Amino acid sequence: MKNILVAMPFHDAHKAYIEKIGAGCEFHYTTIKTATAEEVKAADIIFGNISPELVKQNDHLEWMQLNSAGSDQYCKPGVIGPDTILTCATGAYGLSVSEHMVSMSMMLCRKMDLYMKNQMNHEWKEEGSVTSIWNSTTLVAGLGDIGSEYAKRMKALGSHVIGIRRHVADKPDFIDELYTMDQLDEVLPKVDFAVFILPSTPATHHIMDERRLRLMKPGSYLINAGRGDAVDCDALNKVLCEGVSLAGCALDVTEPEPLPADHPLWDAPRTIITPHSAGKFHLQETFERIVRITGENLEKYLAGEKLKMRNQVDVKTGNRK
Repeated sequence: MKNILVAMPFHDAHKAYIEKIGAGCEFHYTTIKTATAEEVKAADIIFGNISPELVKQNDHLEWMQLNSAGSDQYCKPGVIGPDTILTCATGAYGLSVSEHMVSMSMMLCRKMDLYMKNQMNHEWKEEGSVTSIWNSTTLVAGLGDIGSEYAKRMKALGSHVIGIRRHVADKPDFIDELYTMDQLDEVLPKVDFAVFILPSTPATHHIMDERRLRLMKPGSYLINAGRGDAVDCDALNKVLCEGVSLAGCALDVTEPEPLPADHPLWDAPRTIITPHSAGKFHLQETFERIVRITGENLEKYLAGEKLKMRNQVDVKTGNRK
């Protein structure tokens, strides 16, 4: 009998669903904030992003199912054992985060951020020429679930979409051009929207530094909805204030996070900042998808089909296997 600790906000219907799949297992329900060391140490399986500091106290954990697409906190040495299966929730967030990024893209090119400020100041003032997603060029760095869903939407709106990922394989229909990360410098000067949905790894840390920010063409926009450390926020503030290349940016993630109240980026020109809220569970369908992924993985795990479990993470690299 497996002891399963559930730290996701399951309602009665979710509990009935998971307990039917895990008939014979012992389920304990808690929350990420209230989970105790005793509960965590007793678990064979954990559902939910319980603090890594608590997780590392469990020396027999068999499997951990995250409710996030990112897994970098749990890939640090000593958090989980070498034989522990780690699965993430990739596939749940594409709908919500991609729609958030499309809305940010539209706000930037239509100058809606400026009009919102004018409204707050009770100013009836036009802000001049705008651009369009139609006939634009969009760079999407990171073609996982979220990046692919965003690319599909921008393609449907008339943008020429360039994709970047670690390996160039078969090009999806919704991507017009496909490159690897080592070609980023030659691609950046061509795009109107540079969008990053990357995990936090040594290879992606400050991938958008001051040098690369200056490579972007005048009037272009930067959007980051992956991990905050992909963009050097101090350099971003400097380049935005100069107003030479970037016309604006939209950030759902920052470095550090939360962004300190006195950080100058809050007041940088044409900057839209949201508090890492594009995903989470704000859209109910996101959580329903996480529950389904968890249930499908539990079914495979209990059937001894561990290799068929979705979204297994290679702890050494932080990438999905």
